Amino acid sequence: MEIKKSAIKGGVYLVIDPSSELITLKTKLLAALESGVAVIQIWNHWQAGQNKKQTIEEVGKLASPFGVPVLINEDWKLMQDCPVLDGVHFDQVPANMDEISASFKKPFFCGITCSNDLSTVMWAVENKLDYVSFCSMFPSSSAGSCEIVMPENVIRTKEITDIPVFVAGGLTPENVAALKENIPFDGIAVISGVMSSDKPGEKVTAYLNALKK
Repeated sequence: MEIKKSAIKGGVYLVIDPSSELITLKTKLLAALESGVAVIQIWNHWQAGQNKKQTIEEVGKLASPFGVPVLINEDWKLMQDCPVLDGVHFDQVPANMDEISASFKKPFFCGITCSNDLSTVMWAVENKLDYVSFCSMFPSSSAGSCEIVMPENVIRTKEITDIPVFVAGGLTPENVAALKENIPFDGIAVISGVMSSDKPGEKVTAYLNALKK
């Protein structure tokens, strides 16, 4: 049974690599969902010739009973072919946001990665995005070329807007708890911290406990 998708407010935002072996990906994703993941993003990282629609539909089928929204990274046109997608996450400000918005007859979630340039945050607020995600808080191989975010920029964002704020990059349950003591944020975005674990469900629980501190 499909459950109405939850609004994006905070919690654990899980980024998954669709180029991973599908059976393993689904097994780990299900464990993470059962432990309380709030959002799923499908990273724009595909194998050559991969059936993107099939992979997206498999992810959507797993997420639907939990009411967890599934977003696609960057490639927003996939939303036209894949009804299970609930939105898009941008790595940078798109030049054609009006075209993107006009392409869909139904509401969709939208978020963007931010760094130390708060003009991206202001763009997100002006365009009524659902959340922003700061990357990278700590050095991380999976965070790619993200610069290290200055904590004061996260603090400033929470002062000027009530848009949900996620932080990402090099996060562990231990440093999330420590970070929570010093700066305000609503959730964390993780990929390897959960999906590289042999017990992804337990890692999600550990992150959620850290967020409560």
